[in-house]
Amino acid sequence: MIVKQFKLSKMDTFCYMAGDESTKICALIDPAFDTSRILAEVKNEGYTVTNVINTHGHSDHSAGNSVVMEATNAKLMIHRQDAAMLGKILNRTFSRVLGGKGSLKPNVLLEDEDEIKIGNEILKVLHTPGHTRGGICLYTEGHIFTGDTLFVGAVGRTDLPGGSLKNLVQSIHEKIYTLPPETVIWPGHDYGPTPSSTVSMEKETNPFTKY
Repeated sequence: MIVKQFKLSKMDTFCYMAGDESTKICALIDPAFDTSRILAEVKNEGYTVTNVINTHGHSDHSAGNSVVMEATNAKLMIHRQDAAMLGKILNRTFSRVLGGKGSLKPNVLLEDEDEIKIGNEILKVLHTPGHTRGGICLYTEGHIFTGDTLFVGAVGRTDLPGGSLKNLVQSIHEKIYTLPPETVIWPGHDYGPTPSSTVSMEKETNPFTKY
């Protein structure tokens, strides 16, 4: 799978293009801001966006959903337990404050172990509650998109509604740290010393995931 990382202009958020090189089909993961730039770069690469996937329902990961969906007719996917978050007034208001707009309704409600077909490639859904109840990571061989579950040298905050540090650390150990050690970790925010990491590096050095 081809991965392109976009550093967005607000809140150090990352958006990702995950694409199948053979079919030129791709998904956009958490396209919160800078949607014109993202869509232009995807077009320049020759890809067609068929899926928008939110790793969770917070506005700093979903504020650009509607713009991308309207421009591409892509389907919106989010875990079942975070779907209602997209329609809440606070979420929609914060999205507009950030320069986006309220999200359209999701087309697909995801569950743990679901597989999302991107051309001839597959993204596997790993339910990783802790940052939110419906937080997910997306895994394909060699890569995992961790949203706000796991950062480089840090983890997502757990003091918001639906958060639990115990659940978050358990999710990381059971769903991420069991993957091949060379798997590249693509985080939801640029909060670490590098924009990406690996499973082995985080297991060895991340102080927030120690039991």
